Amino acid sequence: MDNTHHNKSVRFATTGRFFVATLAALLLVACTNNDKTVLTGETQGSYYTIAYYDPQHRDLQPAVDSILNLMDQTLSLWNDSSLLRHLNETGQGRINIELKTTFDHSQAIAAYTDGAFDCRVGRLVRAWGFSFKQRETLSQTEIDSLLTYSHGSVSLQNTDSGLVLVKQYPQTELDFNAIAQGETSDRIAQMLRERGINSFMVDVGGEIITGAPKPDGSLWTIGIERPASNRYDEQQVLLAIGVSNLSVVTSGNYRKYYEKDGVKYSHTIDPTTGRPVSHTLLSATVVSDSAWRADALATAFMVMGLDSAMRFIAAHPDDPDINRSFFIYSDQDGEYKTYATPEFEKLTTE
Repeated sequence: MDNTHHNKSVRFATTGRFFVATLAALLLVACTNNDKTVLTGETQGSYYTIAYYDPQHRDLQPAVDSILNLMDQTLSLWNDSSLLRHLNETGQGRINIELKTTFDHSQAIAAYTDGAFDCRVGRLVRAWGFSFKQRETLSQTEIDSLLTYSHGSVSLQNTDSGLVLVKQYPQTELDFNAIAQGETSDRIAQMLRERGINSFMVDVGGEIITGAPKPDGSLWTIGIERPASNRYDEQQVLLAIGVSNLSVVTSGNYRKYYEKDGVKYSHTIDPTTGRPVSHTLLSATVVSDSAWRADALATAFMVMGLDSAMRFIAAHPDDPDINRSFFIYSDQDGEYKTYATPEFEKLTTE
């Protein structure tokens, strides 16, 4: 019998995200395996669905709640008492392992993608109205000023009082919204494995990571959603893939794009220009061993655009993550088109 629980948490910013439609979550209630437990609820401005097979029938809702609360208290920009908000506003605060790990991962992807992914864009994101404050347009002078802060050096340094954040400019603000949900999914997956639970699916706002196949040997089925004109449109699954021991993350925007001259564009801030991107890539899906890396790389691809993303993939033939990618874009007539790497195509189901 299924055990379904609900939890509500403080919101994370989700503007600018495009969520994977999880067929597995939709089909879980139809499964009759008595060792299966399903936990669902709201977190980080979205939802979570966690399914796991456990012969001991343990209720892990308290453990899940603890992780969700910890990540919220550490990385949320919507929680005015979070560690990240405090660091952005005061520059002071003791760095915990969760923030250090997220910061280190962010820095690694920033270097790898030549700045297409950058956690220093907090002030830019706020200024363009994609965070918890609203603004319609910015002058080039304002953008240049914000870019100065967004390109200032930041680092974590050990001191006598512990690990601290050091910023070149006090005005620089960090924003982990493009990686936080992936980090959260990975933490929950780690908790499950530590308890000997290896067959699971964790979905935090569309940042999905799976464990071993289900007890019957079947893979976890993940659906990639067709872009919608607004968040209220009915979900439509474009294609499905089958995975195990892999993460699947799609980045783009929250079921919303804008249209100009018949061509569809995504709302994504380019950290190198300080402006929303103007290319026609609507969503990027990455399949990785870890949710945090899939999350960050999918975001980087959304900044690059289709052509640059494909060149980046070609330049890194030995990286299995980016070579399992799928893109949805708009052509010159405003029609949807798709591109899948050969390794991604191997995952598709009939």
